[in-house]
Amino acid sequence: MSDPVKVDIWSDVQCPWCYIGKRRFEAAVAAFDGEVEVEFHSFELSPDTPVDYEGTPAQFLAERKGLPMPQVEQMIQQVTDIAASVGLEYDYAHMHQTNTVKAHELIHYAKAHGRQAEMKEALLKAYFVDGGHVGRVQDLADLAAGMGFDRDDVVAALEAGTYTADVKADVQQAAAYGINGVPFYVFDGKYGVSGAQEPATFAQVLAQVAAERQGVA
Repeated sequence: MSDPVKVDIWSDVQCPWCYIGKRRFEAAVAAFDGEVEVEFHSFELSPDTPVDYEGTPAQFLAERKGLPMPQVEQMIQQVTDIAASVGLEYDYAHMHQTNTVKAHELIHYAKAHGRQAEMKEALLKAYFVDGGHVGRVQDLADLAAGMGFDRDDVVAALEAGTYTADVKADVQQAAAYGINGVPFYVFDGKYGVSGAQEPATFAQVLAQVAAERQGVA
């Protein structure tokens, strides 16, 4: 197979299932006999969230979904356990619920510099594992600088909204596809897979796309 299988992934850096799905998808790609090209796209689960939300993720979920706190805590424990099963140590006690638009702009900034996937991973780790703040420009610039990016250039791009239009374009494309939840994966522009599926499911779709390209299916 000459050309890599293109996989477009819509996700949010504040979505626990997106990080779990990322690990499961990576496991499928590692076992796949072929090349895979991944492009991440922006999706804001809660675009109206204030940058400096004063509360915990649990409180946010309880408020947003109208659920009792014990049920929310049970949901959080469940997703934390599932994250652990793929090697991720979620730390909900230190997470900062926030607005993710600037984080998405930073991913597009990194994409323009050929390092999109690296930035996506760094932001997910910062939010879910390290207790970092992924909503404020200065915090995002610190993270980027730690990866070797020019801090002043990052601040200038984020404050100017250089990549805001790219974020909006991703969101509009998601709407056009009918995507209303993430993670969502589009294989070769024609097969959609919703949710943090098991590696075997992703592997099956990759194999199907590869087979169709070779005229087997």
